[in-house]
Amino acid sequence: MPVSNKLNLFSFSGNMRVLHLTWFAFFITFMVWFAHAPLMVVIRDTFGLSDQEVKALLILNVAMTIPARIIVGMLVDRFGPRIMFSSILILSGIFCLAFSLAQNYQQLATIRFLMGFVGAGFVVGIRMISEWFPAKQTGVAQGIYGGWGNFGSAAAAILLPTLALQFGGENGWRYAIASTGLLAIIYGAYYYFAVSNTPKGSTYFKPKKMGGLEVTSKFDFFLYLIVSIPMYGALALLAWKLSPSGLNWFDNSITYIIYGVLTALYCYQSFRIYQVNKEIFKKDVPDIFKYDFSQVAVLNLAYLVTFGSELALVSMLPLFYKDTFDTSTILAGVLAAIYPLMNLFARPAGGIISDRYGRKRTLIVLFTGIALSFALLGQVDASWALPLVVATTIVCGLFAKAGSGAVFAMVPLIQRRMTGQIAGMAGAYGNVGGVVFLTVLSFVSTQAFFMFIAGAGAIVLFAIIIFSKEPKGQMAEVMPDGTVEMIDVS
Repeated sequence: MPVSNKLNLFSFSGNMRVLHLTWFAFFITFMVWFAHAPLMVVIRDTFGLSDQEVKALLILNVAMTIPARIIVGMLVDRFGPRIMFSSILILSGIFCLAFSLAQNYQQLATIRFLMGFVGAGFVVGIRMISEWFPAKQTGVAQGIYGGWGNFGSAAAAILLPTLALQFGGENGWRYAIASTGLLAIIYGAYYYFAVSNTPKGSTYFKPKKMGGLEVTSKFDFFLYLIVSIPMYGALALLAWKLSPSGLNWFDNSITYIIYGVLTALYCYQSFRIYQVNKEIFKKDVPDIFKYDFSQVAVLNLAYLVTFGSELALVSMLPLFYKDTFDTSTILAGVLAAIYPLMNLFARPAGGIISDRYGRKRTLIVLFTGIALSFALLGQVDASWALPLVVATTIVCGLFAKAGSGAVFAMVPLIQRRMTGQIAGMAGAYGNVGGVVFLTVLSFVSTQAFFMFIAGAGAIVLFAIIIFSKEPKGQMAEVMPDGTVEMIDVS
């Protein structure tokens, strides 16, 4: 029987119950992750931070998520999304409470770096939703999960400045941020008892090996090694930013040690990838098990631009409005919240359009829009009318967030039993984009920053046109009796 791609959003039973509980878990992780952004003006004044110190905090906030999403992607495939999401919520809540108690910049920066771990919660929900929804509904379901969950950053921008004002006093921002940490801890405990990893009677498929993605050709193996490099490169970029060449947090010897450690970790990961995939050098993989890793590579680049630009803009827009147009702190937070607010409908729309009109075609249209709209935003300066600037960011957000929805409409269809790992890598690339874009922002004007994002969108558009392919939405599994069956996940 054909499966409709329509969902009853007002239902709270069956798979819709899991969807609602899971997007709200993701919503809380984003609220905790970006609780500092709308209050950064107050935090800057409280600690007397320089412009470069503020920008370093923004970069640190997204850096840890790069390795965290890779690690969590492997762990969720192994242990299941229920325990992983609960653990992330509780741990992030503890970090959030610690941030609210920080007494100096070093403590702020260290805890902000650790807080990047919470961004890995996104990967967990991708696997949970893929277990509960068929392929014909996965685009809209993943879009609702990602879009409504991402709204957590908008909720933080809208609510926390007002909440801090209500608490009052010089510690109002601390109480506001601590409240989000308490919410994360309470909901993390609730989520564990409220959901299951799969529908009743379904099997939770796990990767045959841990330590890296299973690829199915020699070309894909070497492409995998190349695709892994930018994740370490982004962390090296952060180390350089904190070296004597940047903020001078530590001397050159520490910087070189960090470079050495990152190189060693990459070599170790490459060895583990070989251990997982060494059989492909001895014999061909049967056709029914094959998938095209270039699909993963293109989706990684696409998410680097869509989610990377979102991370960057969510982090910098409150200060941009405050400093460029001399708005109040609360108004700057409200205006900045409009950008992530569009996740409520733009990201699900991207998934729906992808389901109905084709994955590749949707990405081509959306990335054309990303390149053109960010190029327009790059023309903004203080002479523009504020409503026109807000309208321009809305257009950029519509294309970027719909693009994120379209990317993750494809991710679960590539190879279901490795959905967590594939989502983890794509998600990590989103944070690579955040680190790169925010680092660029620390050196150039906001106009050049927006133009850089436009250029990245144009490059990815070219890659999509040349290399992207439509996933089939099937997977091969070895059954208990030793036979191989093609399982239709549509």
